[in-house]
Amino acid sequence: MQPASEPPERPAGRLHRARALYRNVSKRKTAWLLLKDTVNSCMEYRILGLAAEAAFFTLLSVPPLLLCLIGLLAYVDTWTGAHTISSLETNILEASRTVLSDKGVKEITEPILHDVMKGRPDIISIGFLFALWSGSRAVNVFIDTITVMYGLDGVRGIVKTRMMSFLLFIVALLIGSVALPLMVAGPDAVVRVLPWSETGVQVLYWPVVIVLSIAFLTTLYHVSVPVRSPWIEDVPGALVALAMWVLGSFLLRIYLVHTIEGATIYGSLAASVAVLLWIGVSAFAVLVGAAVNAAIDRVWPAAATAAARAANERMREAQVAEYVVRAAAARDTDPDDPDDPDMPSEFPERWSRFLPPEDVTARLRTHAKHAHHTHKANGDPSQADGEGEGGRAREEK
Repeated sequence: MQPASEPPERPAGRLHRARALYRNVSKRKTAWLLLKDTVNSCMEYRILGLAAEAAFFTLLSVPPLLLCLIGLLAYVDTWTGAHTISSLETNILEASRTVLSDKGVKEITEPILHDVMKGRPDIISIGFLFALWSGSRAVNVFIDTITVMYGLDGVRGIVKTRMMSFLLFIVALLIGSVALPLMVAGPDAVVRVLPWSETGVQVLYWPVVIVLSIAFLTTLYHVSVPVRSPWIEDVPGALVALAMWVLGSFLLRIYLVHTIEGATIYGSLAASVAVLLWIGVSAFAVLVGAAVNAAIDRVWPAAATAAARAANERMREAQVAEYVVRAAAARDTDPDDPDDPDMPSEFPERWSRFLPPEDVTARLRTHAKHAHHTHKANGDPSQADGEGEGGRAREEK
């Protein structure tokens, strides 16, 4: 028994469990085990298709978000200045010409922009609601997929999952509205705002961006799992996701340079296709990182996730047993009931109300012949005796 004066032992971390379980296993074999589990998860749960789904809903939320931003700027034009709004409108029209024709820009984009610039609260609110639904639908793809990868589907309810998707999307909007412009502009934009910190910004800019990206991905993985585990244990998946995103963005840039820039078969859709592909690569990297975390948890399970998985398996087994008992009871009650909703579709009596009489007769004969051959193959003595008596009667005739 542990003395009261001594502090309680801390639960063993995942690294300690790995050393204890795989002390005599080579690192190469352990890495191969994790790689195989990750690839199996990606194949089983259709990671590529789910990444495409998340990319589609993310891209679908971008136009209404831009409309909301422009509409809000119209209300604060005294602070931002009319020049800012007019330059933003010009940039949006130029960007829309890369997707739409001149006629489409004049008939679709310009009227919508003029209505939003006048301060239309209905367009702003409807656009924000649509963007909230579409963006949260993309986040819901990540949460559902991560939950299923851990074997914990059904632990968190549908309503709770949807509310978490809304909350995470709003948090991502707030963070992205600050982080994305800084990442796109680079350290030079920060130096222009803070000229006295040029040396520090040049040295610390990208390390800070990388650390914040890892923290954001780790938090996404952490909150997506229905049970709580140490936050630090989700860092490996975030590192893999960030590395895959950098590699995928580099390869995608090479592909776009050789296929979309200049004369291309995509025509005016080239910009939209490029954005969709980049979002798809990002979503794929995030899901692969989640698969890595799930594989690590299956090899060296945390106490909370292992207990939740065991409880989920017991609940599924109980549901299956209850269904089997219910089906057997329904079968034993009246097996020959013609109005049984669970009657097999191969029974021709089921179609007697809809098919012509001769067709029903033919189906009945086919069904009877099939039943006769089945009894004969099973060696039914009554059927064999009947067949023998019938054969002798035919010989006597």
